[in-house]
Amino acid sequence: MMTGQRRIGSGFDAGSTASDVLAGVDLRGKLALVTGGYSGLGLETTKALSAVGAHVVVPARRPEVAAKALPGVEVGRLDLADQDSVRTFAEDFLASGRGIDLLIGNAGIMACPETRVGPGWEAQFAINHLGHHALVNLLWPAVRPGARVVMVSSRGHHFSGIRWDDVHFEHGYDKWLAYGQAKTANVLFAVHLDTLARDRGVRAFAVHPGRIRTELGRHLTREDFAGFDGDDAGYRSPEQGAATQVWAATSPRLDGMGGLYCEDCDIAEPAPAEGEWTGVREHAIDPEQAARLWTLSAELTGLDRLSRP
Repeated sequence: MMTGQRRIGSGFDAGSTASDVLAGVDLRGKLALVTGGYSGLGLETTKALSAVGAHVVVPARRPEVAAKALPGVEVGRLDLADQDSVRTFAEDFLASGRGIDLLIGNAGIMACPETRVGPGWEAQFAINHLGHHALVNLLWPAVRPGARVVMVSSRGHHFSGIRWDDVHFEHGYDKWLAYGQAKTANVLFAVHLDTLARDRGVRAFAVHPGRIRTELGRHLTREDFAGFDGDDAGYRSPEQGAATQVWAATSPRLDGMGGLYCEDCDIAEPAPAEGEWTGVREHAIDPEQAARLWTLSAELTGLDRLSRP
């Protein structure tokens, strides 16, 4: 499969922070929307973008908590598990008449106990992927030409491709396979969104932020943490973890590019042999699977504003 997954020598690396990659960047007059932008990586992303002039809108499941964490930042109510909530938020935003220059799909859950939302959807797939699919489609009239969309994925996409015969784990649940499928879906979403949107000048990327201790790990057990390789030295700070998504959203080095998976503040290479946890797996960037997932997601949510306005 032909791929543009090749490092470009960005000048940044795994130790870079969001502030590092935004040095010299001026986002005054730009509007950025960051889902979950009030805790963990999202909080650092919001702070970094605001510091260089962007007006940041933070849709939050817990808007009261978000408002306390982000004084002076615009906060809205949004529950990605609830398609009606997604629709209400989008309608309210569209009514404001504003445009979006950067949209970062940062919110998500990881390795939770088996949970069903909506019409019985598996929660990780529903929240991490279907909620964002709906949000981007509903907000599409506000996405300005030249905008960037960044989906926060994970190296967890190595765990599983899309389980086409049992997407919602109706025949046995595994929290890590469900997480892996959801993170693969984030990458495939960016791949196909980029295909549909590039003629309008809108480009999409997916990113792996690195290993960071945040609230995302609230469902993990002691055994889960013990199973991870390495020790605390392998973890990044939240400021470092936010760097790759901020870089993908703003770097002029990515002008004219899209549909790519990034890590360590650069474009990622194709994954090496099985059992190694770097780079991007072929199943996550396959354009045929990306198109198939888009079709499935449109059927489940009833939303396909890009290919069928």
